[in-house]
Parts: sequence; structure tokens; C-alpha cells
Amino acid sequence: MTAQLNLDANVRANLCAGGHMFIGELSRRTGVSTRRLRYYEQQGLLRPQRRASGHREFDQSDVATVRRVRTLLAAGLNTDLIREVLPCIADEGAILAPTCQEMAQDLKHERERLNRSIEQLQAAHAMLGPITHAGETITTPVGHTR
Repeated sequence: MTAQLNLDANVRANLCAGGHMFIGELSRRTGVSTRRLRYYEQQGLLRPQRRASGHREFDQSDVATVRRVRTLLAAGLNTDLIREVLPCIADEGAILAPTCQEMAQDLKHERERLNRSIEQLQAAHAMLGPITHAGETITTPVGHTR
């Protein structure tokens, strides 16, 4: 019971009037560090309200925004592109979907760019295989086996 009361007091301390929350509560709800949330703000991905004291105030929609940002980062997009496409991305269940035709094209081009990068990395990886194996025979002292 005491633990529950302390937890409730901590949650209330992180909430502002009107259901807004401070950065610590947003961090708790999203699992993203406060440092990273500040970075998202610096990159223009989050736009919290500011109190006169300078404290950031976030609302429930920012929880969803952070989740979208994390998904897009995991998909390989950089923060500049995310800033452009974020207004045109909607949650459709467990996936994100573009809501603007132009953004859908931009995302398609980004996917093609990623495919080219993957192909280049795979080619480099394939080239390094024989080189590293050849290097193993050179660096192995005479009379020793690996």
C-alpha cells in the first residue's frame, strides 16, 4: 500500500495541470532517456510547451510522437528526414503509414537508398573475407596451427 501511494505521488509530481507531463514522466512512459528527449526537441522532432520557469510540458500526443520517432530511427531514417515526414505519418495498429502521397514517395526513395547501401556493404564484406583468410596464413607462426 505504501509503495502504491509513493508511486502515485511520484506520477502526480511529474504531471502538470491539464494532464500535461514533465520530461521525466514522458521518459518513464516511453522508455526513452530525458537526454534523448532533449535531443529530439533540439532536432525539431518534439515541440513541448515551456512554462515561465523554463520547464518543458508535454502532452499525451508526445508519447505517440516519441514512439513514431523511435520506429523511424530503427527503420534507418535520419532525424532530418524524420522531421520532414513526421507530420504525414499515422499509426495504423502496430505499423506506421504515410498519410501524404509525397511523403510516401520520399520514403520509397529512402528505402531504395538503404538497399543500395546494403548491397555496397555486402560487396565490401564479401571482398574482405578472402583478404582476412589470406592474412591468417601470413600471421600464423611456422609450426603453429589455429
